[in-house]
Amino acid sequence: MHRMPRSASLQQIARRLGRQLDGLAWSTPSHVYNPLVYAWDGYAQFVRRFGPGRGRVLIVGMNPGPWGMAQTGVPFGNVSAVRDWLHIDTKLARALPEQHPRYPILGMACARDEGSGKRLWGWAAQRVGTPEAFFERFFTWNYCPLLFLGEGHNLIPSALSAAEQRQIQGPCDAALEHAIALLAPQAIVALGRYAQQRVQSVVGDAVAVHYLLHPSPANPTANRRWSEFAEEVLGPWLPPAQRRPGSGA
Repeated sequence: MHRMPRSASLQQIARRLGRQLDGLAWSTPSHVYNPLVYAWDGYAQFVRRFGPGRGRVLIVGMNPGPWGMAQTGVPFGNVSAVRDWLHIDTKLARALPEQHPRYPILGMACARDEGSGKRLWGWAAQRVGTPEAFFERFFTWNYCPLLFLGEGHNLIPSALSAAEQRQIQGPCDAALEHAIALLAPQAIVALGRYAQQRVQSVVGDAVAVHYLLHPSPANPTANRRWSEFAEEVLGPWLPPAQRRPGSGA
């Protein structure tokens, strides 16, 4: 286990994780983006505003998408949601990583939607209204903060070689363990099977781990029914859903 001071903040945990992963060598991906380095401003704003608090439910994602956290530094950070709902305006560092021509780093100028983030934050906004109401009950953490690109498309961590997966697991497991110790969540919700596997390996039976289908648009089931699954898994920690005037439901 990578020891950190008991008083370490979420920012310190994430900063250390970003630095540990920044020096690794890769063979499977052609490009690796580390938004905890070049998009740190957005992540720091997110953590300062919504990170404080213990006893909430920790939602753990897998890793950044090319049009979300890779642009804004915010987990599931679809630009429109970050700007219009979270009210965060991020600035990129001057030095950016080598970029894949199909996946430029544009920051808040990115016009593409990150489907997973649009779905997650759109559901949260509709369900509870304000980000303050949502983060009073939840906090989000990506298991791995790196975006992997190879053969012209986004690679999930399980697509890496066994050796590459092992080299990220040490730092990422340790950072998750430190974040859990700091946040003391009453439960953890893992988005997707990869996140569930990694979370379970870190916490064992110490914290209840729930599974929620990943909100990726690449999943046909998520496209049809993700809000239903989200309500089933996350709803118990939210006030009863209110019928909206004129909704007919």
